[in-house]
Amino acid sequence: MNRKVNRIALVLCLGCFLFSCRSKKAVITKRPNTTTVEKGGIDKEETKKPSGNSTKVYANATERYIDDYKEIAQQEMRLYGIPASITLAQGVLESGSGKGRLSVKANNHFGIKCHGWTGGKIYHDDDKAQECFRKYKDAKYSFRDHSLFLQKKRYAKLFKLKKENYRGWAKELRAAGYATDKKYPQKLIGIIERYELYKLDKEVLGNSYEEFEAPIIAERITYTVSKGDTLYAISRKYNMTVEELQKLNGLTSTALNIGQVLVVKP
Repeated sequence: MNRKVNRIALVLCLGCFLFSCRSKKAVITKRPNTTTVEKGGIDKEETKKPSGNSTKVYANATERYIDDYKEIAQQEMRLYGIPASITLAQGVLESGSGKGRLSVKANNHFGIKCHGWTGGKIYHDDDKAQECFRKYKDAKYSFRDHSLFLQKKRYAKLFKLKKENYRGWAKELRAAGYATDKKYPQKLIGIIERYELYKLDKEVLGNSYEEFEAPIIAERITYTVSKGDTLYAISRKYNMTVEELQKLNGLTSTALNIGQVLVVKP
C-alpha cells in the first residue's frame, strides 16, 4: 500500500515539473520591427529597412526635385533627344523646384498653357489674369508634353546641337522664343552646373558621350583713328597690308576721318 502511494506521489511530482517547464518555454518576447527568417535550419533576425526615400536627407528642395524626376528626364532624353540636364533645369526653374502652384495643383511643371487642350484645366495669373493651363493626373505627363512641345519647327535648331552642349541648348531655347527673360540661358546653365546635371546626360549617352568644349572665339580688335593717322601707318602697326585693312573695313580709298573706328582683327 505504501509503495502504491509513493508511486502516485512521484508521478504527480514529475507531471507538475514538466508542466512548469513547458509553460515557461511558451513565453516569447518579440523585438519590435524585426522578422525571423529561417535559413538552413538556423533562425536569423533581420531588421526591417524603411522603404522609399523617407530617410534620405536633402540639402534643399531642388535636390529633392532632381532626385524625384531625374529618371523621367532621362527617359525623355532617350525617346526625344532632349538633354536630361536641360529638361530638369527647366523644370526646377519653372516649377520652383516643384513648389509652384501649377506643379502642386496641376502637376504642370513647365507652365504649358491650354492651346486646344481637352483635358483637365487650371486658371492662373501669368502674362494675363487667369490664363488657362493644362492639368495632368501625373507629373510624368507634363514632362512628356514638354518633349512634344519642343518638336515644333521653331525649335529645330536645338536638335542640330550636340547633346553634351547644354550651354548651346540653353541659349538656343531663348533665341527660339521659349522665354523672354534675357537671363534665362544663364539661369539654366547655373542650375545645371551647380547640381552637375550634365552627369545625367552622360549616363544616357554612355560611351558615346564626349566632353563638350565651346569653340574659342577670338575677340575682335578695333582701332580709333586719331589726328595724323594713315592707313599705311595703321596697317604696319598691326602687321597687315593696306589692301587687307581696306577690305576688312569696306574702304574704297585711303581717306580717313578722326574718330573713325577701324577693325584691325576680325
